[in-house]
Amino acid sequence: MKKRILLAEDDGNLGSLLRNYLQAKEYETTLFVNGRAALEHFSSGMFDLCILDIMMPEMDGLALAKAVRDIDPSIPVIFLTARNQEDDIIEGFKTGADDYITKPFNMEELLYRIEAIFRRTTGPVAEVKNEELHQIGGYTFDSKRQLLNFKDQQISLTTKESELLMLLYRHRNEILERNYALKNIWIDDNYFNARSMDVYITRLRKYLKKDPEVKILNIHGKGYRLIC
Repeated sequence: MKKRILLAEDDGNLGSLLRNYLQAKEYETTLFVNGRAALEHFSSGMFDLCILDIMMPEMDGLALAKAVRDIDPSIPVIFLTARNQEDDIIEGFKTGADDYITKPFNMEELLYRIEAIFRRTTGPVAEVKNEELHQIGGYTFDSKRQLLNFKDQQISLTTKESELLMLLYRHRNEILERNYALKNIWIDDNYFNARSMDVYITRLRKYLKKDPEVKILNIHGKGYRLIC
């Protein structure tokens, strides 16, 4: 089956160009010119990935991403942003965005980023999800269903949260090198991806704080260590 992409872009010319290009690459792409319409259709449809312009009328891309993630915490999100919107990029990562691309951009670069996300969610990393449940202190981590359970409480993880926790688990009680994690999950170890990973580490620490024996330590100049 074709992958289904929700594209929200208020520039009609750019949006049509992107939609036609992605459809030519065998992605079923639906275009919306404002965030409100995109959210309404996301609620009633089935999509595999969202590409969201940050600056849109009625509902901007950041608000749309948060609303989308409330409906489906695991849906991958790519932001389209102007070069001078660095603060928005960081804020976007806080919503759980998987990637961003700055305007103007090359269509092939966007295609590469889309393919990289689908490789991560259906390729080698996803294959690990078929293993048995993983015990992290008092938590049970279901990597197949992207769930973290503690007693009677359950947390739904995003794809990137699940991937990062799985990587930490596989290197538990050892040092997970920062650059290795960035290139393994984010593909590129640039500044914004590094900031994104910091956001995800903070989230995972929050999720795991109910068991005082479980810690994610910063190893200065090297990376992280999951103690469990």
